[in-house]
Formats: sequence, structure tokens, C-alpha cells
Amino acid sequence: MQSESRTERKFWTALVLYGILAAVIWFTLGEGKVLAFGRPVEIKLIPLFVVGMFVLRTWVAREAEKVRRRGGDEAS
Repeated sequence: MQSESRTERKFWTALVLYGILAAVIWFTLGEGKVLAFGRPVEIKLIPLFVVGMFVLRTWVAREAEKVRRRGGDEAS
């Protein structure tokens, strides 16, 4: 039970840090556009997309850990 609360705390800490990183990206990158797949895209959206992918990966890992824990509880 204690490791579950530790995992939750680590998850929320990671989300807060991702949010801070996204804010830093938003406010420090200048205006400009680059071509991505033949379309102009604001340059600050590219690293925000990458951070978003890390958020998604973190969330999926948390959900997988919950499923693993439930499966382990049922087995014992």
C-alpha cells in the first residue's frame, strides 16, 4: 500500500514538472514557423508536442502499473 502512494506521488510530481517545462517552453521560445510535413507550424508547438508525448507515456505507465497490481492481488 505504501509503494502505491509513493507511485502516485511520483506521478503527480512528474506531471507538475512537465507543466513547468511546458510553461518555460511557451514563454521562452520566440515566434517563428517551420515546415512540418509541408505545412507551417509554430516553432514552440514542436517541443510542446514532445512534452505531451512524455505526459502520455507517464500516464500509460501509471495505468499499466495499476493493472499489474490488481492482477497480482487477484493471483494471491
